[in-house]
Formats: sequence, structure tokens, C-alpha cells
Amino acid sequence: MTFADLGLSDELLQAVIAAGYSEPTPIQAQAIPAILRMRDLIGIAQTGTGKTASFVLPMIDILASGRRRARMPRSLILEPTRELAAQVAENFEKYGQNHDLKMALLIGGVQMGDQVKALDEGVDVLIATPGRLMDLFDRGKILLTGCELLVIDEADRMLDMGFIPDIESICSKLPDTRQTMLFSATMPPPIAKLAKKFLTNPTRIEVSRAASTNADITAFKVPVKSRQKRETLRWLLQNDLVETAIVFANRKTTVRELNKSLQQYGFASSEIHGDMDQTSRLRELARFKAGEINILVASDVAARGLDIKGVSHIFNFDTPWHPDDYVHRIGRTGRAGAKGRAFTLVAEEDAEAIANVEKLTGCKIDVFGKKDVRVELKAAPEPEPEDVEPEADEPVEKPRRASRERTPEPREERPAKPRR
Repeated sequence: MTFADLGLSDELLQAVIAAGYSEPTPIQAQAIPAILRMRDLIGIAQTGTGKTASFVLPMIDILASGRRRARMPRSLILEPTRELAAQVAENFEKYGQNHDLKMALLIGGVQMGDQVKALDEGVDVLIATPGRLMDLFDRGKILLTGCELLVIDEADRMLDMGFIPDIESICSKLPDTRQTMLFSATMPPPIAKLAKKFLTNPTRIEVSRAASTNADITAFKVPVKSRQKRETLRWLLQNDLVETAIVFANRKTTVRELNKSLQQYGFASSEIHGDMDQTSRLRELARFKAGEINILVASDVAARGLDIKGVSHIFNFDTPWHPDDYVHRIGRTGRAGAKGRAFTLVAEEDAEAIANVEKLTGCKIDVFGKKDVRVELKAAPEPEPEDVEPEADEPVEKPRRASRERTPEPREERPAKPRR
């Protein structure tokens, strides 16, 4: 099957071919025709399966005819994070190059004035995070009564982040005649309840078992003491034929400290986490995509949003607290038929977390050993740089005080006492 078999317009097919694609993924092959028939849809698929294009492509064709009006977007796509919203916007720019469609991105961390200006001029596609959308709606800057299409993406992530009340409020402000598409990696009861309430006789598509791992990814767990994690990570980065890697940590402070440490040891690394503004995050992502750096240290804010080709390795510096985050983290490698490797550093305190991961995925993760090393081991470690500060997780040896050497002084000889 090719994209030409799915009922897309010639202009859209040209953009797809220009982007380097010829065959649709399973979810694209099933979702695109259903959306073009104006059916409501539930798509159960993980990030990395091509689900973004499965709704972006038919939406472009549907919106190709029609007229935009000020402050009344014709379609709405809800995303849980700024990174995901920005990447959906990139998809619209890439595939909509032959169409006169106007798009606006409503996300936090950027100036609201430019977003209001774009809305005033009228948009065909509005891509938004729930918080910023509700903020602008409450200020009277946007009307949702003209919205013909609604996409709720990463619905389970929305649930984790507490956005479901906002989603319900937004849906209640849209026309009842809209077409609604909901995508989620899993279908917990609250999401099923949401779908039942706001979707009408939806087509249900499930392309892979929830929480399954990619067969193209070779995963290892590396038993290690907590204070040896940085040293072990550096060794793996140097000895496992790493081309590009994303290193995940659970805390933003760990992300910052780990990136600083890697840079001090000469690695071309950068960081991305929730405390950075949107401009800074996009800049570092662009550097990573352009090859200016080959190691990106990230918090879970980016785990579901990164869409970067050719990532050879994933490193979990910390075992994720939530086992489903493990699947999303390692899903950044082994994409589009490429092979990938994923390493999780497991300290004693991570035993329960890694057990939960193995329970969720239904398979034991192999322990990394000598047989798995891909290069010849070096006889001696490389010398450490002199200007590296002691690492926080390693004991610092206090300098010993120099011992005082006493110079023996000649004693004065006392005169011998006369014998009695």
C-alpha cells in the first residue's frame, strides 16, 4: 500500500514524497481513510508509530476548502506539552507546503501578544496546550464556536498531568457537529469515559499492544552503585559506538549537573528540561538535530515529544518512576526500521522501579555484560581532565596535612657527676 491508495489529494502526495515517505505506517493506513470520511476516531498508538501524520495529512485536505475568520479557528489540536505542540506545527508546515493554510501555536513560555495577533488575523489550524488555550479563552481572545475538527493527542499523558477537567471544559465550548479524534498510548478508564462522553460512534484503531517495546531496540540494565553512575555512563558513551544519544534523568537538577559533568569531560552535550523557556529548548533541539552536539540530557518533559531521526542510543541515568515512561523514553531510538540500544543504570534503590518496568512490558531486561561490549576494551582508562570539579555523587578525599618533620637538635652534654 502507498499513500496514493489512501485518498489524499495530489498536492498533499507531492509534499509527502518530498518529505521522503512512500508507504504509510499501520496507523496511517487505517486512520487516514476514516478521518477523510469524517468519522470520529480513537487511535491507540504510541509515539513513534507515525500517528501525528495520521491526523495531520487528512486534516490538511479537509481544511483545503473553506474560509478562515478572525478569532475563530477552524480546527483545534490539543497537546500536553510545548514540545509536542511545536512538533505537530512542524508537521503542518512540512506537509502543508502546497496549501494556503494558516496555523497558530498557543503554548506557554512565549509572548502572548504574538499569539493574539495571529488569532485576530484568523487561523485554519490552532495547536495548543490546554492551559494557554483556557487562559486566552477566559480573556475573550478566542472563540471556539467555528471549530470543525478536534484532535486530543496523548490523552493518557493529559490524564497524568491533570488536564482532563480542562479538556472537558474545552469540548463543551465546541460545536456538537464537530469531528473528534482522540489518540492515546493506553486506554485507562478515565480516558475511555472521556471518549464515550465526547465522541460519536467512533472508529477504533489499535496498532500495537499498549506498553510494548520495539523489537528493533536492544535493551540492557546495568547494575551499578549510585556513586558510580556518572563514571559508568561515561564509559558506555565512549565504548558502545554511540553516534547520537539521549540521556534521561528523573530530576531537573540532575539534568543540569549531569550535562555540566559531561561537558567538563569533553563530551559534546546539552540539556533540555522544564525550567528552560521555549526558545532555549527549541534552540538546543535544533543543535542536536543539526549535529552540533550528539548527546542530549533530558528530563521526562521531553520524553514523549522528541521526534528526531537517527538516535542510536538511549540512556536512563535514573530508572523512571513511572514504568510507562520507560517505554516512551526508549522509543526515541529504533525508529523507522533502524536499530537502537537502550541502557538503564540500576542502583540498589532502583530495584522496585525496574521490576515494575519489566512487569509492564512483560519481558525481563538483559543484564549488560562483557559479551555485550561492542569494542575492544582499553588496557587503561584515559586520564581525567585537570579542571573537573569533584562530582557530587562521589566521595571527595580531603587533603592530608603535611607532617611536620622535626630536625633533631644536638643536646648539650651535661658534665658527669663526680663519683662519691
